[in-house]
Amino acid sequence: MAMDKQQLIDRAKGQMQQHLTAGSWTLRERVALTCRILFAQGHDSGLAGQITARAEQPGAYYTQRLGLGFDEISAGNLLQVDADLEVLEGRGMPNPANRFHSWIYRARPDVQCIIHTHPVHVSALSMLGRPLRVAHMDACMLYDDVAFLAKWPGVPVGNSEGEIISAVLGSKRAALLAHHGLVVACGSVEEACMMAIQCERAAKLQLLAEAAGSIHELEPELAREAHDWILQGKRSQAGFAYYARRALRAEPGGDNHPLSMRVD
Repeated sequence: MAMDKQQLIDRAKGQMQQHLTAGSWTLRERVALTCRILFAQGHDSGLAGQITARAEQPGAYYTQRLGLGFDEISAGNLLQVDADLEVLEGRGMPNPANRFHSWIYRARPDVQCIIHTHPVHVSALSMLGRPLRVAHMDACMLYDDVAFLAKWPGVPVGNSEGEIISAVLGSKRAALLAHHGLVVACGSVEEACMMAIQCERAAKLQLLAEAAGSIHELEPELAREAHDWILQGKRSQAGFAYYARRALRAEPGGDNHPLSMRVD
């Protein structure tokens, strides 16, 4: 009882490292599960949006096949492509808009997974030309970590869009793209998935709050404390595992099932 707040935080972080567990899914399975999770979380927009992750082979990454929705992605139907979107493994073609992912991967060696989606509330906020405002504890994982691209550069299939989007993202984990949607770039598939979920929820909260009154800003020191508390690797893994279990419980099985392994 004599410990101060920082000591209690440090102790809790140590306990999380010891007790929180993650699923034993392969990289392909984690990418497929991310597609299923984000579909269930309202990130579906038909064939729009891409989820990629660096593959084991240098200079290559996994992504979904153009023509399939997020709810149809399995570990078996993912493509492996190079930076020029040439297919190295799998059947079909990637989304040509994946090109800007290659620019982010080149600029950010720390990034292992990129998510680009058009969820409803993020898209609505982007139509208003407003950046995301973080003013709730749950959203603090996003604090000072979401950039804003104020001018839409058009369909992101050219190299100029890659330059623009990677530049505005900088060292941050996410960016809201005006008149477009969301891009998340993180050090793991699990963290990217959790960031994407929270960006959409934060956008929804912002629209609801702004419709009712004025948003009160958080104290920067406390917001940064909460950011670091939530964005721990073990916590991201545990959160991802929870959403994965939810997605798997809803699966009827069959050829498109994302896993061939049990849920731990």
